[in-house]
Amino acid sequence: MKIILCTWGSMCEAGIINSIKKACHDLVIFDRKYNDVNYDKEYFMALANLIQNTSNASCVMSLNYMPIVARACKPFKIPYISLSADCPCSTLYSKTLEYEHNRVFLFDKLQTEKFTPVNAKNIHHLPLATDVELWDKISVSKGDKDLYGCDVSFIGSLYSEVCQYNKIQNKLPDMMKGYVDGLIAAQQNVYGYYFIEDAITEEWAREFQKIAGLSSVADDYVDDIKGIIADTYLGYKCTEQERINTLKAVSDNFKTHIWTQSDTSMLPNINNRGPADSGTMMPRIFKCSKININTTNRAIRSGIPLRIFDIMGCGGFLISNYQPELLDYFIPGEDIVLYDSIPDLLEKINYYLNNEEERLAIAHNGYEKIKKYHTYDIRLESMLKTSGLI
Repeated sequence: MKIILCTWGSMCEAGIINSIKKACHDLVIFDRKYNDVNYDKEYFMALANLIQNTSNASCVMSLNYMPIVARACKPFKIPYISLSADCPCSTLYSKTLEYEHNRVFLFDKLQTEKFTPVNAKNIHHLPLATDVELWDKISVSKGDKDLYGCDVSFIGSLYSEVCQYNKIQNKLPDMMKGYVDGLIAAQQNVYGYYFIEDAITEEWAREFQKIAGLSSVADDYVDDIKGIIADTYLGYKCTEQERINTLKAVSDNFKTHIWTQSDTSMLPNINNRGPADSGTMMPRIFKCSKININTTNRAIRSGIPLRIFDIMGCGGFLISNYQPELLDYFIPGEDIVLYDSIPDLLEKINYYLNNEEERLAIAHNGYEKIKKYHTYDIRLESMLKTSGLI
């Protein structure tokens, strides 16, 4: 099989590339930056020419759905396989999602249910994965343990620098800001159900859009302003506040390190170690930390974020917020530890810091389950089978 892979820098690309090569498929990498994921004439023409000149190409693939790739594939009727790496993913609102040649795989079940009616035969649920073989090759030295070892760690953004709500909140009237504050405060107390989109009306979202001066969606995009406001603006703000509140509580009680580019001045007791690259530092941090924390972006309604697969695939011990799909694949207290409130998180951190043997056993069980069921090799085979290519 010959696969054309359109790359753009996703953390998942290396794992997919390794799996394609291990499966002995021919790989053609289209590594070109686009100026617009919807319309970029030069990108479109270059990809179309590559498809035309690649004899016996079986499919085109990318991480996340890219409308411009769908457009380039359409004239050739060649399958376009996309695996979501991010949620929310605004390009799913593109009307190109309807194309018959698309094969779209989304890692969040509720997101899948939302978009399936657009293209029922060709939109599927598929969890993310990790490259266990790659992480196994990264050994941890005494120097690594001295450099990265800590009681509690978190790798990731606080979302403050990418939260669009922060840029427009001063335009909103006090009543609207108060309503948003109340929604976000309430949502932080509920795990496993994201109710913000259900709590706002279409009229409220239109008024928010108007007051904030937000542009209308493009003509060839579905005008789901309610979903866009809930995910892109309110969901990110909720995630920002939750991560700040969670990490403040944790760092006030335990020695906590964070690897991030975000401003952490509001967290005086946390040790900000700066950014961590995903190829070498990240796996060593996961392996050397006694406890790795995951707090999921609230816009991920039910699915399992990549961080969870990577931590467990590195053999790291994980405590995560509850996500409904975790129970489909893992056993709490055996493979993974889940928390349902900040007090519960603090109690479990304290317990597992003082019970090393149990902590290590859970980390090992999680690693073995990831290795057996959740690798990119398995996901690649599933995508190709579901797409009718093998």
